[in-house]
Amino acid sequence: MTEQTIIAGCLHNDAIAQRELYYRYSPKMLSVCYRFAQNREDAEDMLQEGFIKVFTQIHTFQNKGVFEGWIRRIIVHTCINFLKKYKKFNDNIDLAYATGLQVKEETMPSVMQGKQVIECIRLLPVGYRTVLNLYALEGYSHREIGEMLDIEESTSRSQYTRAKAMLETVLVKKKIIEMPKEDFNWLATLKK
Repeated sequence: MTEQTIIAGCLHNDAIAQRELYYRYSPKMLSVCYRFAQNREDAEDMLQEGFIKVFTQIHTFQNKGVFEGWIRRIIVHTCINFLKKYKKFNDNIDLAYATGLQVKEETMPSVMQGKQVIECIRLLPVGYRTVLNLYALEGYSHREIGEMLDIEESTSRSQYTRAKAMLETVLVKKKIIEMPKEDFNWLATLKK
């Protein structure tokens, strides 16, 4: 099925099209959820809630931009709302299911894998982790993050700065990266 066929089918509540959409995009979106979640069950709950919103809001997709990006925005907002609603901040994430982050090899040691990045990010306090995910990995501005999290833009900036420093310390202590030179710019090389 083409993307347009899937969208058209979902607009008519066609179960086959909905299943195809879910199977096509859920692995990538689950990776997004794992970066925000504290455990596997929370990530799966976020994913389910997100796809319910995708199916109920698909009529709002206007074929402007990439469909996957539209889905991703819904999933990210669902993750944020989940964290606000349930405030589940003390569990540990199941790293066996965290995949999907890509790292440019020329800027990071080849030993660095997506699971290691997730493992280190999950050690950050939830506020730091959330701002880091939204800014560095999802590409939101500090103004947008402030609006999403109901915080000041300056708070988002300071939490991001602190998150980078704390993540750098964790990565050095775990010997994933060497002592950084001047700039911690490898974080900007992570792709969605």
